[in-house]
Amino acid sequence: MDSTMGYDRTENMPDTLLIVDDDELNRVILKEIFKDAYQIEEAENGQEGLKMLLEHGDRICGILLDVVMPVMDGMELLEELKRRALLPAAPVFLITADASGATLKRGYDLGVMDVISKPVIPYLVRRRVDSVVELFLSRRKMADLVQLQQKKLTEREMEILKLNKGMVEALATAIEFRSGESGDHVRRISGITQYMLGRTPLGKGIPEDLTELIALAAVMHDVGKIAITDSILNKPGRLTKDEFEIMKHHTILGAALLQKIPQLKNHRVYPYACDIARHHHERWDGKGYPDGLKGNEISIWSQVVALADVYDALVSERVYKKAFDPDTAVRMIADGECGAFNPELLYYFMEAERNLRSFYLTAREEAVRD
Repeated sequence: MDSTMGYDRTENMPDTLLIVDDDELNRVILKEIFKDAYQIEEAENGQEGLKMLLEHGDRICGILLDVVMPVMDGMELLEELKRRALLPAAPVFLITADASGATLKRGYDLGVMDVISKPVIPYLVRRRVDSVVELFLSRRKMADLVQLQQKKLTEREMEILKLNKGMVEALATAIEFRSGESGDHVRRISGITQYMLGRTPLGKGIPEDLTELIALAAVMHDVGKIAITDSILNKPGRLTKDEFEIMKHHTILGAALLQKIPQLKNHRVYPYACDIARHHHERWDGKGYPDGLKGNEISIWSQVVALADVYDALVSERVYKKAFDPDTAVRMIADGECGAFNPELLYYFMEAERNLRSFYLTAREEAVRD
């Protein structure tokens, strides 16, 4: 394309005009008009033109199309392009001696940008084709720029999300260390939550990106423990009734703490983090705390985190107990020894539990498994 159109061929934009006409003389005339500005491809009928478009469509910036041709005429080609959703990838110009109203209407209905009557006037056809092609290329370039910017924004958002997740995990891990537990606890809860919502019917209707956010929110489920005294948090024996009441308060304290972080309030994770922090000890029968919610009054993500937290507590060693083996933990949960859970949640948990054990493999065991 010449410099008057303002495009540089180095931009990898389409640069080829496809001339589809059964008359060799017409093709020669059109080629002479455009050869200094475009690469030129030729086809003798619609079928040949279709083949070229399917093989080299990314190079085509415009199609000069005759109407009356053997094998496949121009209108048949347009109908096939429309059926294959190949329009308006490149603008189509009908070059025809039949400029009747019916031809014009059918052509425009099929996506034609302009109809040029034969015999063609070189400077006029050049100006009309150049103008439309420039418009199409400008729109394509703008769309490419928007897509590139969107990709950069998405990548930036993911970087921020990873940074936020790292900071949240660091805070949660510090809290876990205070209670004598492994910092891996919060990562296991997050992993189990993402698995249950992302790979079982429990998460039906929850988009993948939201599942990831909820898994991040799960990391903060015990953030309120930062306000619980060490003498209670690390007590090796059973808590007294008064001590247990204080411990239960970590749910309310956790939600209140998250509500006081201004940066978090502007993040999509905020409502899920607050909900999970406050309600991950609620139970299906209403006998949990702090609000005594029951049944589906408890969000599905808080229900999942609650079960994940119980399972992890059973199979992990704590200051007040030895670890149970996974089979024993599953039996205890199924028998209701750890509180009541949603029957549907229990069903899918039992189905997934063997796979959830992978979150407890040591680095050496993972290497052997791989």
